[in-house]
Amino acid sequence: MTATQGTAEEPKPKTVNISIDEKGDEGTVQDNEVEKGVADEDADRDHEGADIDERRLLRKIDRRILPLLGALYALSLVDRSNLSVARVVGLDVDLGLSIGARYSIVSFVYFVPYILLQLPCNLLVRRLGAQRWLAACVVAWGAVQLAMGFVPNWVCLAVLRALLGAFEAGFFCSLVFIITTWYKRHEVQTRLGVFYLTSVFVAGFSPIFAYAVSLLGTISTFPAWAYIFVIEGAITIIFGAVAWLCVPDFPDRNTFLTRAETAYVLARIEADRGDALPDALSWAKVRSHLLDWKLWAYGLMYIAATTPAYSVGFFMPVILRSMGWSVSKTLLLSAPPYIAAAAVIVVFSYMSDRTRHRAGFIAVQALITAAGAATTGYAHQPGVRYFGLFLTNCGASSAIPGILAYSANNVVSQSKRAVTTAIIISCGGIGGIMATTVFRQQDAPVYHPGTITTIACQVMTLGLLGVLTVHLWVQNARRRRLTEQDGVARFLYTL
Repeated sequence: MTATQGTAEEPKPKTVNISIDEKGDEGTVQDNEVEKGVADEDADRDHEGADIDERRLLRKIDRRILPLLGALYALSLVDRSNLSVARVVGLDVDLGLSIGARYSIVSFVYFVPYILLQLPCNLLVRRLGAQRWLAACVVAWGAVQLAMGFVPNWVCLAVLRALLGAFEAGFFCSLVFIITTWYKRHEVQTRLGVFYLTSVFVAGFSPIFAYAVSLLGTISTFPAWAYIFVIEGAITIIFGAVAWLCVPDFPDRNTFLTRAETAYVLARIEADRGDALPDALSWAKVRSHLLDWKLWAYGLMYIAATTPAYSVGFFMPVILRSMGWSVSKTLLLSAPPYIAAAAVIVVFSYMSDRTRHRAGFIAVQALITAAGAATTGYAHQPGVRYFGLFLTNCGASSAIPGILAYSANNVVSQSKRAVTTAIIISCGGIGGIMATTVFRQQDAPVYHPGTITTIACQVMTLGLLGVLTVHLWVQNARRRRLTEQDGVARFLYTL
């Protein structure tokens, strides 16, 4: 199979190997047998003799991976962002979060361990096993979330928020890592989009659910905000138990496919990019991966997308409340921007995979985000400002799976994929810190520093996209010339 960027119809995958230079970028496709893991001689015979329906097999994988992992990530997103809803229903009064920068501190401390622990956690996930690792993370942060319902003061809340960040650090990057190992490069964004769509959709309705839960506080002496933490924490622990039984592992370790199906999956991934099975991991190799400047360019773009995404999650109820709406109407109005974002994610993900192109769509998403931030920050009518929240959330939320797919498409080797995913998602944590610091209490209700920062981030994204596109285009042109000279197909970057 020739490693081209796009063909109308691809041949049935065969077993190949892509040799990689020490930097992990030069991919040369050769007709060699893969003799590792489950793709042994017996599995090869099963693969050759089996009549595998690829579409049916992909649907089987999708059903096992995407709904459960999407639900787990939705829980993590709800558990980290329900602070804003709890604040609206009385948390700030009971714990004094409106004094000084306390609310920003409580939001901020979550991201310190979240950023620092991403890389070591992602390097451990293969060693410990995805099923046990992810289930343990979910149960642990669910217990922390439940405990937040009993905090006596804001300092205890801050400590628990830091623990929440530590347990969630090893989760999202591992999910993205696992998903990208199961699919070919131009199938990834649709799957990441569906996975992220689940979380966005749930996040849209979580303020309504949280408000309904908080109403229990009207019939008891237990604070309304405490019910939010306790009930959502208990739900998370239950899902963690389900994860222990049902979360899929990496393709070469899975237990839900037949041996022939597993061999087929590994063969098609090997033919696509040559990293169906893990390569040896060493600290020298990790350092080499970290020196690739493209990794940091993707990370900066991810910061630009997550800063407005987190700001919407943390501050939308507060912003809507400052527009003069009641508590109940504020929480109801929090849902529609997420529903709209879910639809936009589907459209962009489908179009990007269909055209096998990433950069242009991310540029459009950056422009939408900037337009939304400017509208919310500088318009005067509440309805117009609310429309700006729609644009901001649609642009930023759809850019997140796009940037993850863009980086994943241009990485060869599982070790580099683990490092790249961890660093980029760590950069997302930096975006969360920026959101908590540039959207300050004293700037309400217009939040001009946050608006300016969001727009500047999108301008940075456009510049980075331009540099990356030119560089990758030049690299692809050079590799095509080498292919014409020696007849050996080479790995081509996705633009």
